[in-house]
Amino acid sequence: MKILKRILLSLVSLIAVLILALYILDYDYLIKAVRTIYFTGHTTAYLEDYKKFDNATISSGTAQPWPKATRYNTYTLSDSLMNIHQKFGSIAYVVIKNDSLVFEDYYDGFSQGSKSNSFSMAKSYVSAMLGKAIKDEYIKSLDQPVGDFISEYSTGTAAKMTVGDLASMASGLNWDESYYSPFSVTTRAYFDDDLEPLILNLGVKDESGTSYTYLSGNTQLLAMVLERATSKKLSTYLSESFWKPLGANQDALWQLDSEEGGLVKAYCCIASNALDFARLGKLYKDYGKWNGTQILDSTFVAKSITPRFAGEPYGYGFWLKDFKGKKVFMMRGHLGQYVMVIPEDDLIVVRLGHSRGEINETFYPDELETYLEEAYKMN
Repeated sequence: MKILKRILLSLVSLIAVLILALYILDYDYLIKAVRTIYFTGHTTAYLEDYKKFDNATISSGTAQPWPKATRYNTYTLSDSLMNIHQKFGSIAYVVIKNDSLVFEDYYDGFSQGSKSNSFSMAKSYVSAMLGKAIKDEYIKSLDQPVGDFISEYSTGTAAKMTVGDLASMASGLNWDESYYSPFSVTTRAYFDDDLEPLILNLGVKDESGTSYTYLSGNTQLLAMVLERATSKKLSTYLSESFWKPLGANQDALWQLDSEEGGLVKAYCCIASNALDFARLGKLYKDYGKWNGTQILDSTFVAKSITPRFAGEPYGYGFWLKDFKGKKVFMMRGHLGQYVMVIPEDDLIVVRLGHSRGEINETFYPDELETYLEEAYKMN
């Protein structure tokens, strides 16, 4: 018994020393990571982790249900797609053609109204809010310097950085886009309870505006610019600019770095559903117009869904690819969250799920082709 007590005392002492060391070395955010992610049986952020964090509400207004196509949900999915759904843990698969709902199905206990984490699909919303802020004359243009709003980026090399550089992933920020390393700045940003000083002190390591490098810090810094330019919380501006005008079915949630009043994790983490996520895809498909109202400037939209740098898969807040000779733009998030849009055929395909396949040389997993191919079988 004495030996057992000594072992337990030693273990408790070791844990206490480790916790103290994390605080001393400024890695105390890892305690939150262990509590919210690893103790729940996960190794990375997951679809319903928003329940473990504080959240701001993105308020909806009058709902505008998607019209249903004549042959709504009369299709049987192929064995190949069902195998993919099972293998990668899909929770939603939705096809919208000519602005009408053709097919929807949900899995693993999720339903039409279930919320799940958008992850980096949120970046598309932040870029859209930049376009709206330009239209609303809070920001002059894509070429306005970040330093006009945030003094920490107003001198030296950083002074060349523009808001457009942030939206197009061309800032040159000092950021490590590593999702699985516990010591990366991306992991710290996900669990830190005070994002602002972290983002303000990043600094710039490469010349802005010259090349594409995907960095989540770009979107978080852009969000801070937007809040200072508009004098509004980002969740409020999103609600006013898009969530209500686009007729979202329900309120959404946006993870905060701390309790109510903190910064939203703008580079990720809007909790909503497949049908409401699809609305921004429709708005961009129609070049910023919704029910006859020009919500976003069509020129801004066109620029957003065109590569800024030749050969790169990114515009301003949207991923880009070709599918059988057709242009695709998409919202895209960690673990395989997608809103895929093919304007040429008036097609929107949404897939949400727990995981995805390996990224190939085209920047996308192989199963993405199957999600689109299946949609084309539905007339």
